Amino acid sequence: MLTNFSTVLRACAQRNGAAVVMSARTYANFTNEATFEIKKSDIFKLDEGPATQVVMTRDEGLQYYRTMQTMRRMELKADQLYKQKIIRGFCHLYDGQEACAVGIEASINLSDHLITAYRAHGYTYTRGGTVKEIMAELTGRRSGIAKGKGGSMHMYCKNFYGGNGIVGAQVPLGAGVALACKYQGNNELCVCLYGDGAANQGQIFETYNMAALWKLPLIFICENNRYGMGTSVERAAASTDYFKRGEFIPGLRVDGMDVLCVREATKFAADHCRSGKGPILMELQTYRYHGHSMSDPGVSYRTREEIQEVRSKSDPISLLKDRMLSNNMASVEELKEIDVEVRKEIEDASQFATTDPEPPLEELCNHIFHNNPPLEVRGTNPWSKLKSVS
Repeated sequence: MLTNFSTVLRACAQRNGAAVVMSARTYANFTNEATFEIKKSDIFKLDEGPATQVVMTRDEGLQYYRTMQTMRRMELKADQLYKQKIIRGFCHLYDGQEACAVGIEASINLSDHLITAYRAHGYTYTRGGTVKEIMAELTGRRSGIAKGKGGSMHMYCKNFYGGNGIVGAQVPLGAGVALACKYQGNNELCVCLYGDGAANQGQIFETYNMAALWKLPLIFICENNRYGMGTSVERAAASTDYFKRGEFIPGLRVDGMDVLCVREATKFAADHCRSGKGPILMELQTYRYHGHSMSDPGVSYRTREEIQEVRSKSDPISLLKDRMLSNNMASVEELKEIDVEVRKEIEDASQFATTDPEPPLEELCNHIFHNNPPLEVRGTNPWSKLKSVS
């Protein structure tokens, strides 16, 4: 679970010379928890699905809001730095899909395992990476979470295995992690994420078979954001019921824009895995606001009106905010204060990421192996040697 942050906020904050005044109401006047009716999940090969009446506490709501805002602002800052040519290479942004990462993380433990594809900034953050480490990795700096050598697609931290650049290749790796969980008998599980574009890969179907055969504690999650690169799901898949693709694996189709829907579905899936029933497949119906990558403007295969409609009707942050305000779980001023703090954190991290030194050449080949004696690595020609230190 993510670390709870303090619910005691300052009475006022100074930003750009203007004071942001907090509500005069005391925090004792807020509702500590509320019950919400959420959208029913579609189910496949299951007798029942996740609960549709769920409880969220005020602390949980504030935590989810701050985390999603941090992810959103971090991605918007990455977009800005990329356009300034400070971030280079491949870069895939996650804004619009924040409810997926936050809802999943709210329902598993940090001792559980997670692996995803190349749209990985958000998961790096929810798994325990800091904004500074992520931003510094994006700019290729020494203090980055992969020492500045991984970039956007290759970030890692404890029990988080990336960040993988080859489409669909992370799925069999996730099965391997789940096999280790079962072999060690530690009641842990692996969450293995891929997109609708990768869902047609043969290696994913091979992994379904192996995971079902061995009853691995593995949650397959297809983040269906409607477009595989620039191709809509309808043009790419004969069946767009991705949650049924496991054939012999039970499945759920979930509203991926609602953090509570994702949270409850993931709890259900985690209980399924931990009870020894084997793998389960979840399809999260979500949406990305940016293009597939920074080289894709994102409007040649969809209209600006479509993007705006999703923003206005289904934005995950706005949906959570409206729930909290309408149930007296927070005030507008309190949420604005969180926004101010998040913006400052992102700006500070951005400043750090553009001033931190780049890794020196002699460290280029370090960390190829773990706990290994130093070895020589060939450079760009047989006479150029570099040293690798674990």
